[in-house]
Amino acid sequence: MKRHLLVLSILALTILGCSNDKSTSPNQPTEYTFTFDFETTAEGWVGGFSDYPVGEEAFHELTFQRVPLPENIDPDAFALEISGNNHSDDLFMFLKKKITGLKPNTLYDLTFTLEIASQYPQNSQGIGGSPGASVYLKVGAVQIEPAPVDSNGFYEMNIDKSNQAGSGSDMVVIGTIGIPGDAFVYTLIQRDNTGDPFPIQSNADGAVWVIVGTDSGFEGITTLYYDTIQLRFVES
Repeated sequence: MKRHLLVLSILALTILGCSNDKSTSPNQPTEYTFTFDFETTAEGWVGGFSDYPVGEEAFHELTFQRVPLPENIDPDAFALEISGNNHSDDLFMFLKKKITGLKPNTLYDLTFTLEIASQYPQNSQGIGGSPGASVYLKVGAVQIEPAPVDSNGFYEMNIDKSNQAGSGSDMVVIGTIGIPGDAFVYTLIQRDNTGDPFPIQSNADGAVWVIVGTDSGFEGITTLYYDTIQLRFVES
């Protein structure tokens, strides 16, 4: 699946006459496409967590690392693994990256296409909620760096992501991490916001911060592998 998505991306860029990530066809809005597959490095993506008590990182079993995909998918390919135990009943696990090289002070429609390895059936049951249906995938973009901040001994995000199934002004829900069937086996799933692009204006330096993550209502361990992240900025 990863290589198939990358081939499509490369073909699309070739058709648009791009070297890597920019299209400036006559009478067409400027487009920038960025594809990250994590085969050699984390490519500048950083993991983080919020919505849990300060100092309880070990208790919540929070980890982020670049690792091979699960063996049943492709042990020779790499992904970004993020994992946590949702003792707080609202754990937010995220990846963020600063995107540069855009036009300054320009409004874009941003489309995310994510390929993720999940092992949690959509119809499964668990403590507090479903391991699949109660873990909500969110995407967004902002001009400031997204980060957890200490709010009276509890980490909260400095952006408006809302909570669990709710969308905020800075992040929106694009689905859950649920997979088809009943078996807890890692499966590649794709989520995107193609039908509803996210509006974002670049800053004076032509940069924005992008963020993807999960907001959990399932009171247990969630371990996900981000296999591919593709971003498409279209000048609006």
